[in-house]
Amino acid sequence: MDDLRTVSKDVDANNTKISAKNVQVYYGDTHAIKDVNVEIKERTVTAFIGPSGCGKSTFLRSINRMNDTIDICRVEGDILIDGKDIYDRDIDPVQLRARVGMVFQKPNPFPKSIYDNIAYGPKIHGLAKSKADMDEIVEKSLRRGAIWNEVKDRLHAPGTGLSGGQQQRLCIARAIATEPEVLLMDEPCSALDPIATSQVEELIDQLRENYTVVIVTHSMQQAARVSQKTAFFHLGNLVEYGSTDDIFTNPKDPRTESYISGRIG
Repeated sequence: MDDLRTVSKDVDANNTKISAKNVQVYYGDTHAIKDVNVEIKERTVTAFIGPSGCGKSTFLRSINRMNDTIDICRVEGDILIDGKDIYDRDIDPVQLRARVGMVFQKPNPFPKSIYDNIAYGPKIHGLAKSKADMDEIVEKSLRRGAIWNEVKDRLHAPGTGLSGGQQQRLCIARAIATEPEVLLMDEPCSALDPIATSQVEELIDQLRENYTVVIVTHSMQQAARVSQKTAFFHLGNLVEYGSTDDIFTNPKDPRTESYISGRIG
């Protein structure tokens, strides 16, 4: 089986990590995503913004083949990570999702201990040879998830017993425990209070040192705070993509300007 890790990892922030070419997504007869072409840079935070139902989450889910789980969904075109088409027949979707982690809108810790939430992915993918290896992975992941200091004395307590914001940081730590290269986040703060949102936003800023982060957000303020690049979707089309500063201060397309000024959406 081919593996995305076979491709060279000599990358920096000027390099393209994810490349989408003429991507179409259909749900049955509904054409949900139309002709999306975009290049997402290595170790940047890219925000997808746009009105509800515009296709931003659908496109996000195409990047780790989560749409494969929907019977009526069909994806056409090419999505490449490090130059390798993730829809090639020799790519195992389970292995792909170890390389492309995902964090969902609502925190969804497993009904297991904090330790076992983190250990689950590394165990499945055989990333730890011993208990000491697994302990190290768990601690490193919880540290990167900015929650280690809050949970280090109760690693065997249930993850579901944490607060909402802590649960979401636990889910982020779980997603990065398999050492992904890309981290997808689908409105990760929409169920959180302002303080927890601020903590997750700070964490996102730290994560881009090691990961390529793509975030769907309904909050333009959040996109402006956390991202370096922004893509605006409308009615299934990628209308405009560029630096976040340019999108928010000098949009080129009138539809982008209308959305940012509150006239559509």
